[in-house]
Amino acid sequence: MIRRACAALLLTALSLGTAAPAQAATYRYWSFWDRDGSTWTYATQGPSVSVPSDGEVKGFRFALSEDSADASQPRGTATFGTICARTPARDGQKRVALVLDFGTPKDAPSGETPPKLRTACAQVAEDATTAEALAEVAKPLRYDSSALLCAIEGYPGAGCGDEISKPAAKSAKSDDDSPSLGLWAGAAGVAALGAAAFWQSRRRRNA
Repeated sequence: MIRRACAALLLTALSLGTAAPAQAATYRYWSFWDRDGSTWTYATQGPSVSVPSDGEVKGFRFALSEDSADASQPRGTATFGTICARTPARDGQKRVALVLDFGTPKDAPSGETPPKLRTACAQVAEDATTAEALAEVAKPLRYDSSALLCAIEGYPGAGCGDEISKPAAKSAKSDDDSPSLGLWAGAAGVAALGAAAFWQSRRRRNA
């Protein structure tokens, strides 16, 4: 019983002594999305690698976010049938519906105004990538040296995946180098229980 109590209190002490995770950095960038029915999913491939099939819907969203889990999805509910309604099918080509969401004013770099959300139907070769489909309907595009998509239709005019806020700085050095009060208190409790167990075992041997 004593051993179980010691173990439980030790776990509590360790959890109290664990520091909270630092705030993640925030970035301003174009994210790339796949759509299945009415559901958007953060793309697992970049647009220069993704090869969509005829009838697919792809989305791009410019926004502030920390990572894929925090990223803002493209807005709007337009379907492939709506976006490509005026683009008839052609042999040897495919149609890819694109949703281009330039974000909100709070997402925009200083001095820039985001264009309105729009959709486009790109008619391209059957083996074309999403990047090639995008280039067909949304020039000028801008990429950095690492092939990161920086701008669609020239927006934004500068920058590429810029870091907007950095992770929160650590506390004072004394806080970093010293165990927290919760850890000290828990450790003291564990020591007290250990002492009690020791004296109880001695009493049993001497009885």
